Amino acid sequence: MVYIISTILLIVISFFLYKANQNTKDIKINKIQIPSKQHVHQSTLSILHLSDLHLENISITPSELAVKLQEEKPDIIALTGDFLDRKRTIPKLVPYLEVLQSMKPTHGIFAVLGNHDYVLHEENLVKLKDLLTQYGCHVMQNTSIPIKFKDQMINVIGIDDYSTKRSDLQLAYQNVQDGLNIVLTHDPNVVLEMDSYRFDYLLAGHFHGGQIRYPKAFHLVKMGKLPRLNMVKGLHIHNDSPFYISEGLGQTGVNIRIGSRPEITLHDVAI
Repeated sequence: MVYIISTILLIVISFFLYKANQNTKDIKINKIQIPSKQHVHQSTLSILHLSDLHLENISITPSELAVKLQEEKPDIIALTGDFLDRKRTIPKLVPYLEVLQSMKPTHGIFAVLGNHDYVLHEENLVKLKDLLTQYGCHVMQNTSIPIKFKDQMINVIGIDDYSTKRSDLQLAYQNVQDGLNIVLTHDPNVVLEMDSYRFDYLLAGHFHGGQIRYPKAFHLVKMGKLPRLNMVKGLHIHNDSPFYISEGLGQTGVNIRIGSRPEITLHDVAI
């Protein structure tokens, strides 16, 4: 009897883990519309957002990513950190960057780093940043870049990782011009420190939507105030300004998802 029960439990657990692994391949493409704060807007900025690739545990190949994105023509591509955390994985990033570079976004590719990227030793972190730059990415560590979009000024602001205490809001905003502020960062908890720093839209990741979210993502409680407010994915508002937390493309720890799915997001921001 004990043997039978053990066998049944093993079958159930194996099936459960199989399904949890299959969930990592169920990649969603979510499209988000952000209305203008003005009653009338003249144009729409299109942003492709990818976060948390975690290339050690990713279930989409570069060719599969290319197929999913083949019809998209974004104005900007935003990458919000946690590309990898092992030096031997750095070359694996190349074909993914080739896919993004081939899309030729009108106003470029912008990237910030996440806490896992900072696990790399300094010389390997430099290799990662150099590789991103080689494939046309602006790597932003508390910096801003102005772009002219249909006669309107847009500041792309990259705030460095909050969870590893690298965020410097004053530095990130010091050269910001009058215009629309699009903020990229890894850990969205930084929004709670931004009462004096205006943003029109903010993109982040970090939480993976909980990754294992059954019945709730209790393990995220230690990751800041937002998870304690149950803000771990999707669109939210802080001080009348919208921000979006991506569930990310890859996984960390183990390659399973329960109650969450990897996602690619496309944002149309009315300006």
